[in-house]
Amino acid sequence: MQQYVILRHDFPELHWDLMLEYEGVLKTWRLPGAPEIDPASDESSIDLVAEVLPDHRIAYLEYEGPVSGDRGVVSRWDRGSLTLLEYNDDSLVALLTGEELAGRVTLKKKDQEKQWSLNYTAFF
Repeated sequence: MQQYVILRHDFPELHWDLMLEYEGVLKTWRLPGAPEIDPASDESSIDLVAEVLPDHRIAYLEYEGPVSGDRGVVSRWDRGSLTLLEYNDDSLVALLTGEELAGRVTLKKKDQEKQWSLNYTAFF
């Protein structure tokens, strides 16, 4: 079973790293905030801008602490299993089942090389 993790990272500014296991690496996107939805609201989805980052090591599924090279500290915000429904160079669709999230994440590449859009729809 494939896994995912979302790390809170305080460098160079506070952001969240979404990491999805795929073929021995973690495909990674930087998010400006956590993809959380207030269960008391009428909303069941959230849209965020995502910046694709280089692949990360599988070790980040379990790691919390300082990042080498004085690049801040990471702490786990969420972790769980993922079911990959679709993946190609321009999009990714997966089901996430974790400690914080339970829903569908859709990532789509925008016109700019590193910019993607993320939609997370919760299963309430």
